[in-house]
Amino acid sequence: MAGKYDHAARLIHDAIEKGYFPSACLEIGNKAGRIFRHWEGNRSVYPVVEPAEEDTLFDLASVTKILSPTMLALRFIEEGLLCLSDRVGDYFDVPEDKKEITIFNLLTHTSGIRPYVSIVDKAPDAERVVETILSLELAFPVGGEVGYSCLGFIVLGKVLELVGGDTLDRLSQKYVFEPLEMKNTTFRPKGDNIAATDYNTQKGTCSVGIVNDHNSRFLGGVAGNAGVFSNLDDLSNFAMMLANMGRYKGRQYLSSKMFAKAIKNWTPDFDQARGLGFLLTDTRVNPPGELFSTGSYGHTGYTGTSVFVDKDTGLYVILLTNRVHSETIDDRILRFRRVLHNSILAAS
Repeated sequence: MAGKYDHAARLIHDAIEKGYFPSACLEIGNKAGRIFRHWEGNRSVYPVVEPAEEDTLFDLASVTKILSPTMLALRFIEEGLLCLSDRVGDYFDVPEDKKEITIFNLLTHTSGIRPYVSIVDKAPDAERVVETILSLELAFPVGGEVGYSCLGFIVLGKVLELVGGDTLDRLSQKYVFEPLEMKNTTFRPKGDNIAATDYNTQKGTCSVGIVNDHNSRFLGGVAGNAGVFSNLDDLSNFAMMLANMGRYKGRQYLSSKMFAKAIKNWTPDFDQARGLGFLLTDTRVNPPGELFSTGSYGHTGYTGTSVFVDKDTGLYVILLTNRVHSETIDDRILRFRRVLHNSILAAS
């Protein structure tokens, strides 16, 4: 008898055949852990073909936001080191129009800081990145709407480094990766079993173990917006914690009160449902899939990655792809993700 998630595997196979992405690793699970796993395709196509493996590391792109700065912010709030009402101006010198930006604004993407601007040719050096970002004109008044901002999360990462007294990668290791037994998750990974993150058509080469996001590259591969690499085994632990509302293997990683605040829709009057760091589904817009329960939570990444948890059932879906390892990058991943999630949720 065919398994109930075989259709999901066929969808991935067809997407690879059509060139949506060179490879994919998929896990479906719930509060108890893994239910189904599938991997297929090539982690590298240029200059040599290398098949994807079950434990291949992928550049998570913006899934970094919930793995690193979001978790750190929530933990620091619990430990009394940080408040949602703290202002960026409490930590940095800021222009007058940025003085009301709070940690809450950064986490909910209501800061007005521009979505994505290359800082590579604007910042004199990595040390002045916050100054450079805060010098840019706001896209809208603070708190006036939701505007997804990678630059805002770079600023958040720098605040967290000051609060935690260490670099973002080391803080993430201490407060997130080690407690959740994520043994292979890291910024700036080493080794060969890593999915390629780009393809240089002029040189015929690609990057392996180097973050695709150019702002994160400029910052040495460690930034609040992107830079974490991980695989199915480690993300399974993270997703189980999310599915269990902050509990991991019988212990409380995040308090129930903190977790409830994190997945609350703080932007009900705007066109995106945002928790504290998390992208949420609501009755108006369901970017990860129409069949997710209202209030489901997770995040996506530009490289073709995503982690989402259905709020009502605790079912989670992890999808890792390297769609950026291609001569042409398109947005077919957006519809594919919805189709895949709908298929999985309908079968569950």
